[in-house]
Amino acid sequence: MSKGEYDNENKSENKNASGLVPETSAGASSMTEAPAAGVSDAGAAAKDASGAGATPRKRGVPRAGVIGGILTAVALVAACGGLVSAASLTPQSPASRHLEAPVASVPAGSSVGVCPGPARLLEGTPVGTDPQFSPESATAKTAVSAAVLGSSAGVIPGSRLAPLKGAPLAEIAKGAAAAPTASAAAATASAAAATASAAAPRTPVLIAGVVPQREVDNISVLSADAQDNRQAAAGAVLSYTAEDGDLQGSATAACQQPGNDLWLVGANTALGRSAVLNLTNASSTPATVSLDLLGSEGLIQAPGSRGLLVAPGSTRSIVLAGLAPGQERLGVRVRSTGGPVAAVIQQSVLRGLTPGGVDFITPGTAPSVSQVAAGLEIQAPAALAALTAKPGFADAGPALEVAVPGAADAVVEIKLYGRDGQKALPGGGVVTAKAGAVTEVSLAGVPAGTYTVAASSDVSFAATARLTRGLQSGDAADIAFSAASARLGSQHIVPVPRTGDRQLVFGAPEGRATVSYTPITADGKIRTAGTADIAGGTTVSIKIPADVGGSPLVGYVVSAAGDPAYGALVLGRDGRQDISAVAVAPEAAGQRQVPVTLGY
Repeated sequence: MSKGEYDNENKSENKNASGLVPETSAGASSMTEAPAAGVSDAGAAAKDASGAGATPRKRGVPRAGVIGGILTAVALVAACGGLVSAASLTPQSPASRHLEAPVASVPAGSSVGVCPGPARLLEGTPVGTDPQFSPESATAKTAVSAAVLGSSAGVIPGSRLAPLKGAPLAEIAKGAAAAPTASAAAATASAAAATASAAAPRTPVLIAGVVPQREVDNISVLSADAQDNRQAAAGAVLSYTAEDGDLQGSATAACQQPGNDLWLVGANTALGRSAVLNLTNASSTPATVSLDLLGSEGLIQAPGSRGLLVAPGSTRSIVLAGLAPGQERLGVRVRSTGGPVAAVIQQSVLRGLTPGGVDFITPGTAPSVSQVAAGLEIQAPAALAALTAKPGFADAGPALEVAVPGAADAVVEIKLYGRDGQKALPGGGVVTAKAGAVTEVSLAGVPAGTYTVAASSDVSFAATARLTRGLQSGDAADIAFSAASARLGSQHIVPVPRTGDRQLVFGAPEGRATVSYTPITADGKIRTAGTADIAGGTTVSIKIPADVGGSPLVGYVVSAAGDPAYGALVLGRDGRQDISAVAVAPEAAGQRQVPVTLGY
């Protein structure tokens, strides 16, 4: 053996010993190493062909075998590459892929607010859950007040107040280039604003289209077109009053943006209590609704609470006593597939022949570890204690209704913040709320005044505060509900009914906040703003005047800065025990970024 042949044989043996050039090719591991062997042999073949640096071939290995091995290695490389490419192109199950969901920009849509219809008395005992209503009280009145904010250029977006079906009740503005037609004064203001904007385009000119107070006899919808890729800043509130009958008192509700997952807490289906859930579909898509019912002892399995069809442009009313009878505490989760729905519970109380009040329970914020409700009015503690101790009057006092949807109990800490700071609850303010149930926590025992209630827990929960007015068991009383709301941002529209004792209530549970409230008058003008500087842990009340600058006040534009602040509108009537509360509705939404998921 020559020296060159000896060296080549040693190199070949070393490669085989290290595993870089396997002697056999069985299994996937051999295929993955074949390309390296193929490249090495190909390089040797190239040297042989060129004659430069050539070394004698190993004895006993024909040249045809070397070439065949090279071709086999190349074929294996191609086959493996094909398999990899095919695998990368073959659809895989979603569980086998880990991809970031792309984000798409969604333009702002129209602003839609669905206003409930008048409060109506149930007639007799309904069969199942379908209600029959008796004629309304002779003194009952129901009206909607609305406002739509114009742009800084003095243009009011196309907007209208209309029934679910039919011609508009009030045309606020016909389009982007049109002036509001709610009143001649508003039209004049729009024209003046447009002129001022053309003369001095850098000076913002704010006007509003208004519906001061329009009487309605059914469900209505406030709609406003998007403007500058933002939802229009718009809002409406429905107010009901009656001075006689079983539904005497007042009930007020903000007209709500429909949704597909809503929480309503605070209903009562015990003896003498009536709770009617109204589901409204203002879209053009059918909605299929399912209800989750949480009672005082846990989740209620109720036949007929699933697959409720609500046709487009229609309302479906459900007597909750037909699904969950005898429940002193009841929470309802409304989930809709298809079209979004608006949901409201008409809650009323009748103690024997004495009316105990009426109000609308509206959706609050989704379950969270922290909930805040503003505008809680509490009466004198001694008189409340005497009243609630009487049979049938346990729900005649203020309380916080806490619904825990999860499987774990919630330890909830409750704090009340008044004008002078925090007031301690007699029981300490810490309770354990049962999982899958609704727990009531009394808020009585603190000095009379107006408060903000804040609750926190280690487990998510939903909450609504109950307000009461009236201390004599033989006299008609009233109730109200203030659902937990989101913190204040910028340009919330707060319409205000024309008459009655009206207050804006703002609370800042922790940290200092500054809230500005800018009046909107019936002539469409935006007046000079007022400012409330709220110290941390306090609540302020602002009395609403009848008019500003010689024109009736119809609403406010509310904005907040600093630490979280919350707001509500509290309404009463002089000389009567009427009370109602409306949480400040969320601000208008702009363009959103939403994840888009592709799958099978």
